[in-house]
Amino acid sequence: MSIVRKHPVMLLVIAGSAAAGAVYAYMAGEDINWDWQNYHDYAGFALVHGRFDVDVAPGGFQSFLNPLIYLLPYMVRHGLGAPWWGIALGALHGLNLAVVYWVTRVLLGRAADIWTLAAALLIAALSPMALSEVGTSFADILTTLPILAAIALMFSAEDDTPSMRHLLAAGVLIGAATGLKLTNASFLIAAGVSLLLVVRPWRAVLAFGLASAIGVVVTAGPWALKMARDFGSPLYPFYNTIFRSPEAPQISIVDTRFMPAGLLDALAYPFYWVVGRHPSSEWPFRDPRFAVAIMLLAALVVTGLWQKREVLQLRDRRLITFFWVGYVLWMLAFSIQRYLMPLELLAAPLIVLLLLRLIEAWREAPPASSRAAQAVVVSVALVIALASQPTDWMRRPWADPYRPLLAETLQQPATVLLLQKPLGYVTSFLPAGSRVYQLSELVVPIVPGGVLDRRVRAGLADPLPGGVWALYYSESPADNPPRLDVLGEYDLTIDGSRRCERIAGADGTDITACPVVAATRRAAPTAGLRPSTSAD
Repeated sequence: MSIVRKHPVMLLVIAGSAAAGAVYAYMAGEDINWDWQNYHDYAGFALVHGRFDVDVAPGGFQSFLNPLIYLLPYMVRHGLGAPWWGIALGALHGLNLAVVYWVTRVLLGRAADIWTLAAALLIAALSPMALSEVGTSFADILTTLPILAAIALMFSAEDDTPSMRHLLAAGVLIGAATGLKLTNASFLIAAGVSLLLVVRPWRAVLAFGLASAIGVVVTAGPWALKMARDFGSPLYPFYNTIFRSPEAPQISIVDTRFMPAGLLDALAYPFYWVVGRHPSSEWPFRDPRFAVAIMLLAALVVTGLWQKREVLQLRDRRLITFFWVGYVLWMLAFSIQRYLMPLELLAAPLIVLLLLRLIEAWREAPPASSRAAQAVVVSVALVIALASQPTDWMRRPWADPYRPLLAETLQQPATVLLLQKPLGYVTSFLPAGSRVYQLSELVVPIVPGGVLDRRVRAGLADPLPGGVWALYYSESPADNPPRLDVLGEYDLTIDGSRRCERIAGADGTDITACPVVAATRRAAPTAGLRPSTSAD
């Protein structure tokens, strides 16, 4: 609250940021991203309704990620009508701009005026990945809030010696963000490394480390204990070469699709993003921020060598250390663009800061009093904003919100077998008391005789009034066919004597729901064929 009391304009910034996020979410439409369809919605649903011990991974192996971060999006989406839930989430996500404003004031100090602050906000507001997630179920944009707030606290001391109170608060914030989403560990480590540049570094690192550990334990501890109790690994099914749970393959689950091919390729990534190449993302985007930051930093290094003096302050060097250590760790671990969002937004005040330092190095007058400097900063911000293009994670128009209707034959509690992904979102609108088992997972298949296999077999042996149904998409791409063959592993087959039903899918592709019977009781041969549906 001290930042609000000290700068009353912060209240207007907070309101404006929330309003901007709300308006954008309304204009963008209803979120139906692939991960929401797969496991985001299910995670919140299962946490609210206690379904983790009933179902079998409706969202595939991602069902075992910490669900706590998806609770709020689920409750807002299912508690408010359309488009209000999207507007509410958009307003929350828009607060990232208010935090960027706070960080910018902290970093620029006396150079923070209406023009430099506006430039930073403009760069941040058009950040491609952040903008694409406004009003969605993604966790990246939520956890960016505490990470950026932690940065503001860590750099708030003008004498480059963070107060113990700010260090502890920053540690808890970044630790909590990491516990909620483990990919944020890159920024937790980077923050610790940046503290090595302060006065009495080991005291600062120790305090920050202890506080961050508390944040991690509070947000991730209960889930880790459950995973250890149920499957023998606190991070099940990840890092199983270390924890060796018998319920998962002895491999490390790593998505290598976005990793650079080598050092030169890695160095080129920021410049790929400028021209729209997207090796780090499934979908196209354009982002010049990292390339601009690299060029400005290179210009400052050359300037310092030319002038034979230090052109960057100690706090500047701490910020640069945090930024690039976090970036390198991100690239080594993931290279997935969404996970870089804290740095994408932090790039806004960093670029403005580097520009001011560069102008200051070549001018005698301080940049804060120079209209020319202000014009340069605003012009660069405009160019960056105009050169940016957000990606698209799939949305529906608010005029046609997703409200699936179930056929009468599907309105009793049933055992539902998922034979394809993403179908986890179906779980939340099935009749209460239904059980949902995902049988098509390839990365972490159900281990014969294991905990999940026994759960499936016990559920099949205890019939529900609605019977057993198999779900898969009516139209499937060649690289993602439904796994009808897995029914045989449980001595099941599609009941060819009864009609299949159709369920409207969120992305416009219908879902086929077919009745299932024991293979020894099947009424008609169906091998290699799909039964007709009520819509055929």
